[in-house]
Amino acid sequence: MDVSQYLEIFIDETKEHLQSLNEQLLILEKEPENDDTINEIFRAAHSLKGMAGTMGYKRMQRLTHDMENVFSEIRNGKMKVSAGLVDVLFQCLDALEGYLQIIQETAGEGTNDNEPIITQLNAILNAETGVKVDKETNKTQEVRSVVYEESKYAPLYKDIELEPQEKHAISEAMERGLHVYGFTIYVQETCILKAARAFLVFKGIEDVGETIKSIPSVQDIEDERFDLHFSMYIISKETYQTVEAVIKNVSEIDTVIGEEFTYESISSLNKRQEKTEESVKESQPVTSQESKPSVQVVQKPQANNFKAAPQKPVVNRTVRVDIEKLDVLMNLVSELIIAKNGLVSVSSSETGENSQGFHEQIEYLERVTTNLHESVMKTRMVPIESVVNRFPRMIRDLNKKLNKKMELYMTGEDTELDRTVIDEIGDPLMHLLRNSADHGLESGEVRIARGKPEVGSIFLDAYQEGNNVIIEVRDDGNGIDVNAVRTKALERGTITPEQAESMSDKDIIDLLFLPSFSTAKTVSDVSGRGVGLDVVKSKIEALGGDVEVKSKLGEGSTWTIRLPLTLAIIQALMVELGNEKYAIALGSIQTIEDISVCDIKYVEAKEVIHIRETVIPLIRLDKVLGIVKDEEQPENLTVVIVKKGDKLAGLVVDNLMGQQEIVIKSLGKYINIDKVISGATILGDGEIALILDVNTLV
Repeated sequence: MDVSQYLEIFIDETKEHLQSLNEQLLILEKEPENDDTINEIFRAAHSLKGMAGTMGYKRMQRLTHDMENVFSEIRNGKMKVSAGLVDVLFQCLDALEGYLQIIQETAGEGTNDNEPIITQLNAILNAETGVKVDKETNKTQEVRSVVYEESKYAPLYKDIELEPQEKHAISEAMERGLHVYGFTIYVQETCILKAARAFLVFKGIEDVGETIKSIPSVQDIEDERFDLHFSMYIISKETYQTVEAVIKNVSEIDTVIGEEFTYESISSLNKRQEKTEESVKESQPVTSQESKPSVQVVQKPQANNFKAAPQKPVVNRTVRVDIEKLDVLMNLVSELIIAKNGLVSVSSSETGENSQGFHEQIEYLERVTTNLHESVMKTRMVPIESVVNRFPRMIRDLNKKLNKKMELYMTGEDTELDRTVIDEIGDPLMHLLRNSADHGLESGEVRIARGKPEVGSIFLDAYQEGNNVIIEVRDDGNGIDVNAVRTKALERGTITPEQAESMSDKDIIDLLFLPSFSTAKTVSDVSGRGVGLDVVKSKIEALGGDVEVKSKLGEGSTWTIRLPLTLAIIQALMVELGNEKYAIALGSIQTIEDISVCDIKYVEAKEVIHIRETVIPLIRLDKVLGIVKDEEQPENLTVVIVKKGDKLAGLVVDNLMGQQEIVIKSLGKYINIDKVISGATILGDGEIALILDVNTLV
């Protein structure tokens, strides 16, 4: 079976099932008697087993089968959920995630059988219920009586009406010494992908014989238009037991009923069917019959046209779209906006009677492109829940590993971010959470001594603020010891004693974002205060965001990540410096000021301005960017006040050109640029304008 075409769907759905299992097991650990959770876990394990079996991942199938066995017994009331069982089940999930990772990398599941975990799982099952599992067959050895109702498990293959050419094919096969078998296969009632199971049966039979006819038809079976059973006639040189074993080897097959036909039995079957045909003919008007071909080709299910999805009304109205396809669509929208900007540029020079109509068309085009852009952006937006929903499990594991009691509280999981941002933000958030758990929260004894609850609290909050999404990670732990950070920085020579005296507490804390800077006395395998924070900062800034920390010793710390909603199209203020044009993201701008040269002051030989009780440092962009200007110093300066978190800076520009919607084009790796340039855009007149990175400038 060619399963490569289903691989991406399998990976996506397996991720969803594993996340669901993680969430449900966390609930089960706290509520062992929760029937809804137990049923949900059973269904997820059952689905995973079926999917893995269809794809041919036997190790993954075996592990999920054992998990399903356990929850089947729990559902039947034969065993209880214990803390030890939950621990082993979490190990099972880790093993399944390991299989999934290998599948993503190689399309194969690897060679790890995870025997120790399976042994533990079956030992618990045996101890609780007395059910033993045969290692060879992976099936329970408990004897269970099954009553086969004749009406439920009938040999329906006897009702198949054979065409003359099919009867002839069977007679010829018997003359050549081949066997003819009739089978009716019943699929389990709980089977989700019954068409897939039927496909595997047909595929297996191809190796041992040939299917002469099936009821329902092959097409109906592929489209899942059949009940829980299907019947067939098979010609084979193999024994009945061999063919039956091939069918029974397919998972989720409930019952197989069949027999081998002899000349006599097939003849009597033909006579019975002919009598039935005669009685039907007598009751119908006579019509001319078209001649039928003497040879009929029996269609068999093929891997390339096999449909696993049922043809039923769609309930979940969502479609998985490859991110590359969205990127192409976004690029086309970007070109449309550039074209619109070109028309705007041309229209500014238009005069006369037709200019009014031209402007109206431009406004209409602007509305269309804006709406189209918003629609495309919405298709790229993903709830942050897809990233944060794995963190409760991580905190649960850290709880045991660090021997600390802690709880994670999350809000705003439905806050949406661009898919490209979502893919990159997981690791930085994990770093910060592990940091809070390991070095932020004190031990239970220390917390009790300080009058705090023994259980520490970690909070993860996400919310939208203007064109940004804010994610906060905070804890009620020890906070950051500023003096310890200052001492460490002096020891390493990161700062001089003079700098140490003049630096504020916030400036000292920001030193934690320097590479390999840590105040931890021992480096644990979980985290260290400062370990990985440089990576956190660089990753977030690469996404056009920023991160800052506020801390109070003894009370806790708050890490704030600020990210842009989108990375493709932004509203920007266009400015001029000499003969060059630059863009500044509108979301970074606080105000625009007209400053007299006389109002410029100096602090530590650096230019600052004093506005509304705030001292703001000036940045001469012409010097930063190396722009040569011949003009004399004007009496007044145009200053764009920009912000990064709580910090402000004033960018000195020559002229303001106005607000414009711009498309961000990456400069790639071809041009070695300073970090103060985050990209470029194409203006309406075809000129290139560089985009300034405010975070780096500040």
